[in-house]
Amino acid sequence: MLAAVVTTVAILAMASTPAFAGHRQDAVRAAAQELVRQGFPAVVVYVRDGTRERRVAAGKADMATGEPATAQHRFRIASNTKAFTATVVLQLVGEGRLSLSDTLADVLPGVVRGGGYEPERITVRQLLEHSSGIHDPLDPHFFDPYLVDQDRGHVYPPREVIRRSLVDPPSFPPGAKTGYSNTGYLLLGLIIERVTGNAADWEIRDRILRPLHLNRTTFPLIDPYIHGRHLHGYDLTGQDMSVFSPSYDWTAGAMMSTVDDLADFHRALFGGRLLAPREQRLLREAGPDGHHALGVETGPLRCPGRQRTIWGNTGAGPGYLSVSMTTADGTRQVVLVATTFDLAAELRDEPTVPASPMPAVVAGLCS
Repeated sequence: MLAAVVTTVAILAMASTPAFAGHRQDAVRAAAQELVRQGFPAVVVYVRDGTRERRVAAGKADMATGEPATAQHRFRIASNTKAFTATVVLQLVGEGRLSLSDTLADVLPGVVRGGGYEPERITVRQLLEHSSGIHDPLDPHFFDPYLVDQDRGHVYPPREVIRRSLVDPPSFPPGAKTGYSNTGYLLLGLIIERVTGNAADWEIRDRILRPLHLNRTTFPLIDPYIHGRHLHGYDLTGQDMSVFSPSYDWTAGAMMSTVDDLADFHRALFGGRLLAPREQRLLREAGPDGHHALGVETGPLRCPGRQRTIWGNTGAGPGYLSVSMTTADGTRQVVLVATTFDLAAELRDEPTVPASPMPAVVAGLCS
């Protein structure tokens, strides 16, 4: 029941190929403007074709003040965070400090126990590819402090989220199938800390953010505010959800960025600048469902006259929906953020966004 469960597969299922009358870049702008007309307060899109880059912004960054949205505004990237976490884990594998076959019993002894869980059978690889069987908290009142009590600064320490996840039995035996798990990525955060002796957010900053000069990307731990110029995020009723503690999402989804920084990260990741060749190959080894690999997701995208394979991540959390996708050959890339995602509606199993963002993504990736 944690946020950010909109995966690439689910996003692609909503996709429809837009009409391509006129220039492709005009189609991106038209699609972004249409999404605003359909109810998103703001839509910002980064598009790269080879070395050519373009940014499109439509709508308002802040509905209260009328400030226009721009590509320089920051936003919560939610589950796009998982690729950063997975990159550090794979770097540790490359350094010989960790193995994908290591089990939770090996690397986090005593953390996962009881409730039918078998930590000696759950591997690091399974955590990365969402095949561990560890689900997220099933308590329907988990988000009450935020949504009912309106205590947006409420802090859930990662170990408390994990504890509440383990109250119920596993979703399935380890490795049997795919089941999206934010809790699995919290465990990966604890593994990073145990192996390195450093805070997971520090390792992400030192290994990724600083070398790539991602100066607009941050990893808050408990601060519920987005500081500086940022896009405000909303639910479907128009309530501003920008103030929201990231504590419950930690290494599964707490980071903030801009479309340019997120694009730079994924370009470096898929371009081989962050991982050694062996780990670069491992990155794209998909799990049981064929779509979730080691921290990234993949799927087919129908373009006029051809089909492309795309790689990347999606993120969804209170107020924000984001998509960051790159074609398999690395020549085309799109990063999109739209500023509505309704967490309360998700908990009720109701629609969470005004419309699918995919027409703008498809317009940027197809020719």
